[in-house]
Amino acid sequence: MPRSKKRSTRGGQQRAVQPFSDEDVSIETLSHCSTFSDSASLTEEGGDGAEDGALEDFQYKLKGFIDSTVDKSAKTRQGALDGLKTAMATKILYEFILERRMTITDSIERCLKKGKGEEQGAAASLACLLCIQLGSGIESEEVFKTLKPVFKYILNDGTANIQARQACVTSLGVCSLVAEDDILDVYGTMECFEGLFTSQLHRLIPKHLPRLPGLLECEDVNMRIAAGETVALLFELARDLDSEFEYEGLDPLCMKLNSLATDCNKHRAKNDKRKQRSVFRDVLRAVEEGDFQTETIRFGTERMDIDSWVRKRTYEALREFVGSGINYHLQANEFIRDVFELGPPMMVDSATLKAMKISRFERHLYNAAAFKARTKARNKVRDKRVDIGEF
Repeated sequence: MPRSKKRSTRGGQQRAVQPFSDEDVSIETLSHCSTFSDSASLTEEGGDGAEDGALEDFQYKLKGFIDSTVDKSAKTRQGALDGLKTAMATKILYEFILERRMTITDSIERCLKKGKGEEQGAAASLACLLCIQLGSGIESEEVFKTLKPVFKYILNDGTANIQARQACVTSLGVCSLVAEDDILDVYGTMECFEGLFTSQLHRLIPKHLPRLPGLLECEDVNMRIAAGETVALLFELARDLDSEFEYEGLDPLCMKLNSLATDCNKHRAKNDKRKQRSVFRDVLRAVEEGDFQTETIRFGTERMDIDSWVRKRTYEALREFVGSGINYHLQANEFIRDVFELGPPMMVDSATLKAMKISRFERHLYNAAAFKARTKARNKVRDKRVDIGEF
């Protein structure tokens, strides 16, 4: 059970914690394509005092959300979880979260065990964002060690809400990527998934590839697209293992993919057909030619190429959690940068920041990321000094 906390007061009166608005999100998100409104540029007009006040209000909201995750009302708990998810998706909160990580973890565990359906799904997603914020290290390991058994229990509970089970599957996989360090524990997680979807590639391809064409005929467009992208992913992985890989049912599969890439069914919505045709043109090219159409993601002064289906699915899985904050996380989140081999966060000088025409608040975010990197580096040096002294 998390410890109860008293909310701070101002002027002797209790302030009501309001959920994040679209304005809050736009202020907190750093993206190359963002255009900030006048209301979002308050730190430019008010100077340092306004900036400090905005940060104080922001942290006050976060503390209120943490307190509300143990409220008796399911609606209040749901709102608190959603508020924390929005905050973690749109801003790097390492210092704030670090000292409160176990309190947040206890709240997530409680919501997973006591909540139902949507609340469990929100709690599972929040757990993933918490690990992403903390990055690879002992802190995220502690969080995952606490929540992992709960994820597995819900995952294997056939009576549990299907959305909750789906969220736990995704969070278990992503949290393993972030926090799992022991290869034996990774194998244990893979065995847990094996009952749902075999994780060993040499068994995965011959077992599941023949089943996927049947899903291409599903009435739901999202299911058809997911099945098609999985086909492309498996073909890419198979050819990486064996350049001479051949699939016996290639001709009928290509015929089916081609029909979906040129679908003109009048009974389907125009948007669904447009989206489906676009995806399946790429899938067909991947299956027939082993080709992938490279996409370029720009964020700040940097860019990243998505040049394979593996990289594409990794990017989309992380974007599912951080949403519109993905570009900011690509710039400042050390773990995500490590996943995509982007190197340490770039320390942009003041002249470059000025040329980018970003607000004072955004410059503060850059400085916070730089401070975090320096603190970690210094702590490593201090740890080495302690070890030498003890020796």
